[in-house]
This record gives sequence, structure tokens and C-alpha cells, in this order.
Amino acid sequence: MTGLSVIIITYNEEENISRCIDSVKGIADEVVVLDSLSTDNTVAIARERNAVIYTHPFEGYIENKNKALSLASYDYTLVLDADEVLSDQLAASIQAVKQKGFSGAYTMNRCTNYCGKFIRHGTWYPDKKLRLFNRHQAGSGGVSPHDKIILKEAQPVTWLKGDILHYSYSSIEEHIAQNNRFSSMAADAFFARGKKAGLFKIVINPLWAFTRAYFIRLGLLDGFYGFVIAVQVAHLTFLKYSKLYQKQRSIPA
Repeated sequence: MTGLSVIIITYNEEENISRCIDSVKGIADEVVVLDSLSTDNTVAIARERNAVIYTHPFEGYIENKNKALSLASYDYTLVLDADEVLSDQLAASIQAVKQKGFSGAYTMNRCTNYCGKFIRHGTWYPDKKLRLFNRHQAGSGGVSPHDKIILKEAQPVTWLKGDILHYSYSSIEEHIAQNNRFSSMAADAFFARGKKAGLFKIVINPLWAFTRAYFIRLGLLDGFYGFVIAVQVAHLTFLKYSKLYQKQRSIPA
């Protein structure tokens, strides 16, 4: 049987970290927590659950996850956010491939709990994620704040049954605040890469984001919260392109 490291990056996650660690105790040979100088009880709670604790200032989701990967003891790693847990079915799927011996990389669906309701439609489900892999053959990349695991070489990728359960926003206000934060990070990342935004993107892209989430991907089947999420997806799109446009206009001619 191959060893498995679970890595989690944290900052003030005392409300979530115990649930996350507890969900992997049957499959993990070690849990590595890379904490960004939390001021709450995150580290104490993780230590009580026998996690290996490291501290490192927050440099970005991509940078800190790659730092955490470098600290793992085992080649195969499962990457989780502190507000995520494994469903029983997914834990059993991982245990089964672990017993056979890991090979290649593995994807799984993520199901988000929004204001107490699990969302099963729209652009939020199935939210397929590559999270289990050999850390020497993959790493964190993408555009901040939406990091993703990128394979460094071609290899078999297997989908596992079960869900990562993502406990996201407990209120609409919290979602709006996060949209503001994430859109600023995305605009900064786009600007650094030289990406441009015009009025067309500011108007059309949010409309398309809503249409896709609510009608094409059937977010309407999730009722009121399906509508709220579609609106917020459009809102996030509007904010990031508007902020990027503002940055462009601030450059001296």
C-alpha cells in the first residue's frame, strides 16, 4: 500500500479545519497544514488532530499550495481546502485505489453547500477537480485566485466516485464580500499578464455567465439559491473586468 499525504493551506480556519482533517483520517498517512500566521485557534486544533504544522506567510493560493506540496513526506498527495471534506463514498474510492497502488492522477466532483443547501446544478456542479496526484508530476497553477492542479506530463487520469463537499458561504453577504476580494485578485493577475478588458467584455461576459449558469446548466433547478448563485457568478465576472478596465485607464498615456 502506498503512503498518502493530505495537504491543507490555512488562515483563520478554526471553524472548518477539524471537519476537514477528520474526513481524511481513514486514508491519510499524514496531514500537512501550511498555516499563514493564523490569529485564531486553527493551528491548535490541527495539532490536536496530529497534523504536521508549518507556517509561512501568504504569498498567494498557487504559491502556498506549491510550498505545501514540497513539504509532504509521500509522493502521492491529496490537496484539500480547509472548508472541504470528503464524502464517505469518495473516501472509500480513494482507499480502494490506495490499496491497489496509485497510478497516474485522479479527479473527483466537488459539491458546494451554499447557505445550508447543497447545489447540484449550474456551473457549480459537477465541479470536477484534479486533486490526487504524484506531487513530482504536477503542481498548483492557473490564475489567482482560481488555482488548479496542472500536470507536468501526460499520464492516465481516473475519475473517482463520490464528492468533495465544499462548505462555502453561510450568507449572501459573505459571498458578495468574497466576490469583491476575488475580483480584485483576478484583475491584478490579468493585468500582470497583459490581458485587456473593453466595454464589450464588461457588458456581454456577465450576461453570458448568468445565462450559462442559470439556463444552460440548469441552475434554475436549485431554486432561489440557484438564482442567487447565477447572479453572483455574473457579478464576479462584471467586477473583475471592470477593475481590469479601470487599471488599464490608470496607465499614463
